[in-house]
Amino acid sequence: MCGICGFSGNGTIDDLRRMNDALSHRGPDAEGLWSDSSKGIYIGHKRLSIIDIAGGTQPMWTADGRIGVTFNGEIYNFRELRATLEKAGHRFLSDHSDTEVLLHGYREWGAGLPSRLNGMWAFAIYDRDRGRFFLSRDRFGKKPLYHTFRCGTFIFASELSSLRKHSLFNHSISIRSLKKYFAYNYIPAPGSLYESVYKLPAGCNLVYSIDDKEHRVERYWEFALEPFETIPKNAEAAWCEQLRELIDRAVRRRLMSDVPLGIFLSGGIDSTSVSYFAARHIEPPSLRTFSIGFEEPSFDESAYAQFAAAALGTDHHHRTLSLETAKSLLPDIAGKLDEPFGDSSLLPTYLLCKESRQSVTVALGGDGADELFAGYDPFRALRAAELYGRYFPKPLHTAIGLLIRRLPVSHVNMSLDFKLKRTLRGLSYDRKLWNPVWLGALDQRELRELFTDAIDLDDVYSEAIDCWDSCRQPGLIDKTLQFYTKLYLQNDILTKIDRASMMNSLEVRAPYLDSDLVDFVRRIPAGYKYRRGRTKYILKKALEPLLPRRILYRSKKGFGVPVGKWFMTGSLSLVNNTAPPGMNAAFIDLQIDEHLCHSADNRAFLWNMWLLERHINSTDTP
Repeated sequence: MCGICGFSGNGTIDDLRRMNDALSHRGPDAEGLWSDSSKGIYIGHKRLSIIDIAGGTQPMWTADGRIGVTFNGEIYNFRELRATLEKAGHRFLSDHSDTEVLLHGYREWGAGLPSRLNGMWAFAIYDRDRGRFFLSRDRFGKKPLYHTFRCGTFIFASELSSLRKHSLFNHSISIRSLKKYFAYNYIPAPGSLYESVYKLPAGCNLVYSIDDKEHRVERYWEFALEPFETIPKNAEAAWCEQLRELIDRAVRRRLMSDVPLGIFLSGGIDSTSVSYFAARHIEPPSLRTFSIGFEEPSFDESAYAQFAAAALGTDHHHRTLSLETAKSLLPDIAGKLDEPFGDSSLLPTYLLCKESRQSVTVALGGDGADELFAGYDPFRALRAAELYGRYFPKPLHTAIGLLIRRLPVSHVNMSLDFKLKRTLRGLSYDRKLWNPVWLGALDQRELRELFTDAIDLDDVYSEAIDCWDSCRQPGLIDKTLQFYTKLYLQNDILTKIDRASMMNSLEVRAPYLDSDLVDFVRRIPAGYKYRRGRTKYILKKALEPLLPRRILYRSKKGFGVPVGKWFMTGSLSLVNNTAPPGMNAAFIDLQIDEHLCHSADNRAFLWNMWLLERHINSTDTP
């Protein structure tokens, strides 16, 4: 893993140096700076050495110096691509660098290169002959890539923290993005916290013409559910066998490393299956697995992790922490975030990465399985939500909501009152908005009270509406799968794991997002993913011969922390009495008062506001 940055246009080598230094946590092992001041071209790189430690220095150039690249990620099929390119006459200088495959692949296939890659990446290629930059981001957006255009200058970087170090950066906060932040708990791509600063969306390339100062974004891949048209007689057995083969191959690909490697093991089906298949290729006593637990029982699932490790025979590393110890790290974590991010499971994810990094440089995790196989609780709520909307007139929704709000507030992890209140909150809306409203910090009414200008629901939820409308399948399960896989996975789950891991200079790989595996899973009909109240049906069936039933059919717990309780007790508080521009201070005060009086559970809003407050009050300027 690495950090990349650069610009074309106005600026100096000092701008580049500051930008690169801001990425040190992403690449502590080496750095590279290259510039051509006569043309206004500047490229930087920070390296976390994983593959071909001696020969992978960047920015890397072709032998003739005409094509250069700065690259963050791993290409898991680079050996196959290298063999193909060598047959086509390309000559490689490195021993086994996946970075060099990008250079020769671009020369051979041009913009067709990303479609051939199986991996995770964000890279920028400088093409001297064509006078352009070619940027690309992987299919699901595992690796971040920001860009902006300012005063005739094109600037790009792995993180906003790096972009902000360029002297031309515009620090104006986008009110539109703030509305989306409180609606989703994150700012979805292509938006960012700042005006005129964008994330390159997953599955997209960006081409920037240096002479014309013009750019275009082109999509090379998009997730789509396209179920098999014909279901064979023994479909379940055949698909289970194919799933086992594809997961095994995906894990094996991600075991390549020239540095120590381990597995995140929570004791859930996803991480345990990754550990099982890894143990097929690494002797279990040599396979390091990692978990963390908490002293508070409702937030601790370490017993499952330890059971799974014992069943597999891995070299398991576990640490139990108090939540108070975990909380002490929050100011440091919040200060390192690119932009506010409302998923509080960032904290335990950070702790897991921090503990793992003491022993390994690379870890494999189970990210992506919940999204691909319908693993989340809202899938169970869809049928009930449909019936509720059909048989309960809308005027009754408000009365029922008020009744549910009278339930006692509990800060236990995934408590009943929390689930009920969350579920009912979304049901007065069009079904296109169920998922984001269930997950977000505020609903429509609250958004209108928080912001001083008008709220356009179609604009605030434009990404969720597009996900819903673009799904070619008519069913609720399919449309919800599309939401989680296209929107939530990119902007929440993968953002969380990237930030938490790279703050600790740890690379995390996701076998369930292997290109071949995804291409197969997206063709399995929804009825084999969610069946009669059972989530991940086909995945569990595929793994039944391999994993203990105690792991396969345990209830989903989630990776939570009691932020509601922390605000309740004053351990966390909002200290800035001045609301950000465009926001209503009276609404913020009301949310605080309701929470402290135990009359409402406003944990999500208070957490989002706490993070935003720290970001706004930071002095991260050049």
